[in-house]
Amino acid sequence: MAGPDPGRGGINLDNAQDWLDAGASKVIVTSYLFPDQKLDTDRLRKLTERIGKNQLVIDLSCKRVRSSWMVAMNQWTTLTDTEVNQATLDDLSESCSEFLIHAADYEGLCQGIDTELVQRLGEWAKIPVTYAGGAKAASDLSLVDSLSNGKVDLTFGSSLDIFGGQLVKFDDLVKWNRLQTIPTTQHP
Repeated sequence: MAGPDPGRGGINLDNAQDWLDAGASKVIVTSYLFPDQKLDTDRLRKLTERIGKNQLVIDLSCKRVRSSWMVAMNQWTTLTDTEVNQATLDDLSESCSEFLIHAADYEGLCQGIDTELVQRLGEWAKIPVTYAGGAKAASDLSLVDSLSNGKVDLTFGSSLDIFGGQLVKFDDLVKWNRLQTIPTTQHP
């Protein structure tokens, strides 16, 4: 079966179901929801109605602006009118199954994560959140887990050996993950 053409641009109302039909378990949406740098709740409603909230991940990748984080799009060069905060996550969590949040100011630098953002995401999140940006060591998994009280997952990019990085070995991340899922023996 031929899948959707990845050269057509981002996920939108017209192609989201094509991606799911081609085998994707979920689709990640960003720019389609922010025409003219403003969140379009009508587009979100229509997309959720078409594919269902359980198959939708909203990307709220952001940049720090003074004491807040603003959603950024177009390879993080354009700020939107939407702040990443408790109210935004609460509102949008009604329409999706999880969030992907890149800290654009940290992305690709391999110099550490945005600890304040991770902590806030842990406080605000009611559905799964995956954080990306700046991870430079396998120990960042434990740091994110601790800062977020286990509510935020971490993804690695530029630092990871399978993506050409020199700082983190994929096998070390797999080992860490396996240790987290080993059940502990309860003694009476």
